[in-house]
Amino acid sequence: MNVPGPIRLTAAAGALALGLATLTACGGTSDAADRKNDGKLHVVASFYPVQFLAERIGGGHVSVESLTKPGVEPHDLELKPRQIGRLTDADVVLYLKGVQPAVDDAIELAGVEHTVDATTLTKLEEHGAEVGHAHGAEGAAGEEGAAGEEGAAGEEAGHEGHDHAAETGAGDPHVWLDPVKYAEVARGVGKVFVQADPAHAADYRKNTDTLVKQLGALDTEFKDGLKNTATRTFITTHSAFGYLAERYGLEQEGVAGVDPEADPSPARVKQLQDIARADKVSTVFFETLASDRTAKTLARDTGLRTDVLDPLEGITDQSKGDDYFQVMRANLAALQTALGAR
Repeated sequence: MNVPGPIRLTAAAGALALGLATLTACGGTSDAADRKNDGKLHVVASFYPVQFLAERIGGGHVSVESLTKPGVEPHDLELKPRQIGRLTDADVVLYLKGVQPAVDDAIELAGVEHTVDATTLTKLEEHGAEVGHAHGAEGAAGEEGAAGEEGAAGEEAGHEGHDHAAETGAGDPHVWLDPVKYAEVARGVGKVFVQADPAHAADYRKNTDTLVKQLGALDTEFKDGLKNTATRTFITTHSAFGYLAERYGLEQEGVAGVDPEADPSPARVKQLQDIARADKVSTVFFETLASDRTAKTLARDTGLRTDVLDPLEGITDQSKGDDYFQVMRANLAALQTALGAR
């Protein structure tokens, strides 16, 4: 159920006050003092995609705490008072607005000086449940350019209509699934670390450059690996891959929008059956942090197989890799198989 913004903010304000009170009562302020005295930049990240950037760019100069623990579905996260209270002790807060409403509200109220909404570091676009037929090959060329370019960095999102961000009026926040856009976000995060901790600016710049080059190489792997396929269409229970689809000229067909566990309507099932036959689709993808029930039901009804396409919202024991790059390469392999790459 969507809760109106003003009501959420009021609730978040009460939770923040409770969090601060809990910290004081439990001696939490001593924890904050310990972190301040360790000489590191203390970073709080909302969930895995920004946590990964903080760890790679910050290296040994930062301590990173994620609000979303492994195995927790990020969209359903409810913060505990101690987590909310720790936001106010952070040197840097990194998050992606539109993914976790409860986190968005708490961060807004925490008022940390170096607070970064990663969606402002690249250009957002609108993506709905079905993506690709209107964009397809045009998106493969991409208007952002190579992974190292900063053309869209710092632009504010002004689009509306994507279900994930309906409450914020912003576009699709799943920018980390496009290596080019993720590189733009990485450059922005690197600049924030330089501002927050100038003494280690050279290392932050070096780490950022290294990461951007690695993302550029990943972009090339996807371009080459998906250049020649038997079909360009894939079906997924979680419509998180709009940017990836546009970047590489693919067509994403979402089963039931952004909720990976939602049951599709009979009309949508019939539509997907028609699409699967017309576009020679072989696979229905599901994710690691949600039930595979919907995918298996659709696959059974349409005679398709199932496989994992990981939206990388968290790393668990079920993930096909230990970090962003390993899981993205597993996603590439899964797409190549499903699409009949040659």
